[in-house]
Formats: sequence, C-alpha cells, structure tokens
Amino acid sequence: MRLRLFLPLASVLFFALPNLINAQTATLKEIQADGLKKLTEEQVISLSGLSTGSQVGRKELQDAADALVRSGLFAKVSYNFTTHNDALTLTFHLDENPRLPVSYDNFPWYADSELGDAIRKDLPLYDGTLPEGGAVVEQAANSLQAFLAAHGTNVQIVHAVLLSPLTDGSFQQFRVEGVAPQIASMEFSDAHLKESPTVQQHLPEILGKPYSHLAIDVFLAEAIRPVYQEDGYLRAKIGPAEVRLSGNPSQKLPEQIPVYVPCQPGPVYHWNGVEWGGNQVLSAITLTTTLGLKPGDVADGMIIEMGWDRIREEYGQRGHMEAKLTPTATYDDQAHTVSYAVLITEGPVFHFNQMTITGMSLAGERLIREAWPAKPGDVFDKKVFEQFLNRLEIHRDTIFKDLPLHYDTVGHWLQTDPAKATVDVLLDFK
Repeated sequence: MRLRLFLPLASVLFFALPNLINAQTATLKEIQADGLKKLTEEQVISLSGLSTGSQVGRKELQDAADALVRSGLFAKVSYNFTTHNDALTLTFHLDENPRLPVSYDNFPWYADSELGDAIRKDLPLYDGTLPEGGAVVEQAANSLQAFLAAHGTNVQIVHAVLLSPLTDGSFQQFRVEGVAPQIASMEFSDAHLKESPTVQQHLPEILGKPYSHLAIDVFLAEAIRPVYQEDGYLRAKIGPAEVRLSGNPSQKLPEQIPVYVPCQPGPVYHWNGVEWGGNQVLSAITLTTTLGLKPGDVADGMIIEMGWDRIREEYGQRGHMEAKLTPTATYDDQAHTVSYAVLITEGPVFHFNQMTITGMSLAGERLIREAWPAKPGDVFDKKVFEQFLNRLEIHRDTIFKDLPLHYDTVGHWLQTDPAKATVDVLLDFK
C-alpha cells in the first residue's frame, strides 16, 4: 500500500474592468458560476465568503477566488464582472477537481452514517466524497475531531490519500490517532465459512490486530473470498463488515471490537466454456487446454484466475511481454453456469537487448553473463528468465561454482522499450 499526500493545485485568473480599480467599491448585485458538475451556485457562493448586497472591491473579489482555490474543490478558478450604476455582477468560471470516496478507518464505535452527518453539519456540501486536499478536507477532519470530543474522546484525526489495494482507484482515509482498538472476534453469518478449516486457519491473521476498516476489507478479499471462489460461489457477497457493540454507549469506549460479517454465498456455478478472440500465436484449442476447465466442472474461481495467468506465461515464453487478457463473464442464473468471452491483445514480440548487473564482483559478473542463455536479438523468454533467477537465489553453485560470494537478495527488473520491442534485464545484488 502506497501513501500519497497532495496539495491542491489551482490557478486564479481575473479580468478587471476600468471602473473597478484601486480602492473603489461597488454593490455586489449578483453572483454566478459556470463549469459546475457536482456543486451548486449556492455552495460556491458560500465557499467564496461573498454575499449579495455587500460592498466589494478588487481585494474582496480576489480574496473570494483565493478561498475557492484553498477549498481544494477546484482545479481552476477565474472570474470576471460587469458593473452598472455601481452595481456589480460577478461570474466565477470553475473547473472542479475530481473527488475521492471517503473511508473512516478505525472509528468502530460509530456508524459511517453518524460520522458523515458530523461532517455534513459543518460542511453541507459533503456527499461521502472529498478532493485530494484543501480546506474542505481539513474541515472534515476538524468536524470528526469535534464529534469525538463531544462524546468524551479527545484524539487527533489524520487523513491521507491512499491507493486502494482492492480497486484501481484511490480514496481519502481518515484515521484516529491516540487510541488502539483491537479486533477481538470475527463472526460470519454463513455456516459454510464458520465450518471451513481454511477460514479457521486464516483467522489468526486478523484477530488481535489493530482495528482497521481497510485491513478487514483486504483480509476478506484475500483470505475469505477465495474460500467461496474455489467452491464455485463466484458471485458471493461478503460484507461490508459490521461492528456490533453492546453496553452503555456513554461509558468508556471499548478497546476490544467484535466484528460481524454478513455473507450471501449465492449458487454454485459450473463451467460452460470459453470463446477466444484476438489470438493468432496460440490456437483456441491450446488456450482452452491451458485454461484447464471442461464443461460441467465446478467453476473454481481460483483455477480460472490461475488459468489466465498460465496463458499469460505461455505468451511470455514466446516474447509477448505485454500480452493482455480481457475476460468477460456471462452468468446463466437459471442453469447456474458461467461462460467467458476473452479478448486477447497479443502485442509485439520482444527481444533481449542487454543485461545490467550491480552489486556483484567482476568475477561473479563474468560467471553470470556466461550462464545467461540468451544473446542480444534473441526472442525474450520470460520463463527462462524466471528459471535463471531461481538459480541465482536458490541454486547459486550452478552458476558461481566455488567462487566465494556474499549476497542476501537479488533485485530484478525487466525494462521494456515498446518502441524498439526490446527487453533489458537489470540485476541488483545486496
């Protein structure tokens, strides 16, 4: 999981007219805004700090534009105005920043709806999403901190933008610092999971650990969902996890948190075949055989995923380093079968270009190059590369013989040049 912190970036432009210069002011008659997607004009006006009927000059207009920038909600802010008989009409031209879903990571004592209401009380525009940074994010953190303080818990609220380990997007995470609730238990509504030895084997990975909404989601996705997948429950619904506390809510907040996970396994699906498209290097028969499922088999989701990986490996052995599979599932909920249409983008054939070695003695480097089986210009076989890494990491003597060496790890990268369709091998010994 990577951490990314952002500052709001925006530009402020304005177009001043000759009749509003220096210290002159005019009565603000009307405020307009264009370019809006999620926000309303009323919300923009509130954020700007302006109000109709007030006296404004260039400073007040610029301060209002600056306030919009500081909010973090806008990538660009510009404005112009017209005056007539000392009455001014102001128009903001805005480009809204994208917003991210909000996650309350370790607030197990309160429902997400309560925390959202606490933010909305001070920030009416809040809809469960926030920009990457800016004044509205700080306001949300302050609102959460005040909400907890009102309930007798004085803590620090921190926030960060994180890349989701489960999706391709990012999210805005709020966390409590200063308390350390722990996951005391995890109960599943489905007896299939309760009785599963695999689930029982995985539970110690999460029990007793600090309570974290993100950690629980990752655990359910990586440790629990495969239990359903391998038995053909391809459309099982797991979670979201719930906290079910009992006792007097006015007393000290509990540090041991029981977690309840509602689950709906749904039907078991069986394999009904696959259709391939875009493939030229590998035939449909080869692809289907490599996938390894026959019509009527239980559609083991883990076998399906491993099958896609094996097909990518087959392409990798033939130099197609950037081959992509796009599987689309079609479910028959009457027959409880699943079939796939898979579009393959094979991409170019890559050839070996050169090897760069760091952290190794000259004698050791010479032996590595002698053992490396490919010559510049050869079709790059990714499987051969992985076998070579295995020798470097586990069977060193097959390469270095009696040469004394001291390294613990081998960093390795494949650097592709799509324009030339070449691959550089990079090895770093530490």
